[in-house]
Amino acid sequence: MIVTKPPTMGPSISDLIPPRRVRIWIVFMLTCVLLLLFVRPSEMSAGWSALQLPPSPSSVASPAAPESTESPSDALDWSKFAYLQYVTNSHYLCNSVMLFEQLHQYGSRADRIMMYPAEMFNLEDHEAAEEINGRAEHEIELLIKARDEFNVRLVPVSVQHKLTVDSTWAESFTKLLAFNQTQYSRVLSLDSDAILLDSVDELFTLPTSPVAMPRAYWLYPDEKKLASHILLVEPSAAEFQRVLDATKEGGEDEYDMEILNTLYQDSAIVIPHRRYALLTQVFRWEDGEHAEYLGSDREEWDPVQVYNEAKYLHFSDWPLPKPWLGTSEDLRLKLEPKCRVKEGIEMCVEREIWNGIYRDFHERRQRVCGYAIDPLEEGLRGDVLSH
Repeated sequence: MIVTKPPTMGPSISDLIPPRRVRIWIVFMLTCVLLLLFVRPSEMSAGWSALQLPPSPSSVASPAAPESTESPSDALDWSKFAYLQYVTNSHYLCNSVMLFEQLHQYGSRADRIMMYPAEMFNLEDHEAAEEINGRAEHEIELLIKARDEFNVRLVPVSVQHKLTVDSTWAESFTKLLAFNQTQYSRVLSLDSDAILLDSVDELFTLPTSPVAMPRAYWLYPDEKKLASHILLVEPSAAEFQRVLDATKEGGEDEYDMEILNTLYQDSAIVIPHRRYALLTQVFRWEDGEHAEYLGSDREEWDPVQVYNEAKYLHFSDWPLPKPWLGTSEDLRLKLEPKCRVKEGIEMCVEREIWNGIYRDFHERRQRVCGYAIDPLEEGLRGDVLSH
């Protein structure tokens, strides 16, 4: 018997529809295609980033170190730097103590050195002496004050003299001993007939150079020299010997400033004078005379700005004596800054600043040293400067 197969039927609609799982995958793939076609790449990357798997522990980078809040100066070894004061007589002893008091007040981190004449003060003899005159006793008390209150290292030295016309300026050769302080990498010598208006620690971070000095702008343009009342030195035996040789060979009218210019005028780093070498006489200059200080004949003279930006102010008002010597009231009134008339209004800003500088100096000298004006041993005699 022959058995025949039933006729083959075409696929039904249900046979043509794929299973549910297949349909889901088809929809998913179509969605991906549409996303690729219509969504911007930036949006895609943002969306997929949230779907990325977390990295394995071995691939996780260590967290970045927080940014340091220290300034570059905080990382310096401040024991390698020092401020240097040289004392050659009783007048400058008090000035030096006043300057160290300001360094202490501003929180200076460098060491502090005071060089003083060994034959002038002897602390050991003072402790053993039964009698000592009042002035010498006060001087020794100031030395002890500097040492104990302001962390000053006292260094007795033989004062450097030279047969010159001016014995006071000749003694300033003592400052050249800064070149011999080889236990330090940098020494900043500041003349003590000055006041500090802010910290100057940042000068120790200047680029390396045997010497850094400001321009003696008050001599410009006739004489282009560097000034030595603020002097940054990199001590070394070789440079100290150069200085000694130049000192011995110098003429009778050559002082520390001339010696330093002979050796370093063409190689020294120039310290900005507008911040670090302001002279009191600048406030006495007439209109139109400030271009050398400002560095431009187009910048307008602003005495308040000049004073506010200054950090180191040097007393220089010849023929007015230094402020601790006192002077006659007539001479002070003659030399004080003149008032200016601007747009019909009298302005006395320079006079107020200048007199305020002297007044503050006397008040601080009274507080630190016990007297505002030294006994007049030299210079002009007359009424004590008063305000």
